[in-house]
Amino acid sequence: MTREEIIEKGQLVYKKPTLLNDTPMHYCPGCSHGVVHKLVSEVIEEMGMTDKTIAISPVGCAVFAYKYIDVDWQEAAHGRAPALASATKRLWPDRLVFTYQGDGDLACIGTAETIHALNRAENITIIFINNAIYGMTGGQMAPTTLLGMKTATCPYGREVKLHGYPLKVTEIAATLDGTCYVTRQAVHTVAAINRAKKAIRKAFEYSMQGKGSNLVEIVSTCNSGWKMSPEKANKWMEENMFEFYHLGDLKDTGADK
Repeated sequence: MTREEIIEKGQLVYKKPTLLNDTPMHYCPGCSHGVVHKLVSEVIEEMGMTDKTIAISPVGCAVFAYKYIDVDWQEAAHGRAPALASATKRLWPDRLVFTYQGDGDLACIGTAETIHALNRAENITIIFINNAIYGMTGGQMAPTTLLGMKTATCPYGREVKLHGYPLKVTEIAATLDGTCYVTRQAVHTVAAINRAKKAIRKAFEYSMQGKGSNLVEIVSTCNSGWKMSPEKANKWMEENMFEFYHLGDLKDTGADK
């Protein structure tokens, strides 16, 4: 049955989001970024915000998001996306403003910008891709790298005495008075993808309703950096990442505001 015949019979269950263009993605096979791009594109379109969205991408694997999602984009210096998003939302309060950042960018060089933007209750959403490693620059240890996890810069595994503990940015964000919705999701299964999409939609809606700042963390894989197949990377994430980075909503005060 052709696509046209499926549409005619009303049986279409999936289609590519119109905001996701035909530019070939540079992400490694099995990377979670492409799935999250799809969800973001679908939510923006379903909210009718195609022409009123401004997204900010900084440095890292996420930097080229502007090549794939057809909305207005701004590029920020490494780690500074929340600061730029704050200014953008204040200048254009009727716009849907969000950042798209990796853990090296958000949780390391951008820690101050992230925490202070969230604490100021800026009406923005931060989408935080956490794969516990620096994916673009060679697989170095990130602030989110798990204890015992091996990377290019801790080849024997992360140690507390030498490297400190992994940073739980989402838990920190949940304690801030300025945050409205803080959640941690994943996109490794269909059910998880559906939950992640609902979380992104809620965060975007809260930001447009002026209820405060929102953080959506997506626990992700980096099979290239982890040196695993996509299948093994998903399994490793389930067995190790989820044990430390628990999935689910950490804070939701939207109904009270």
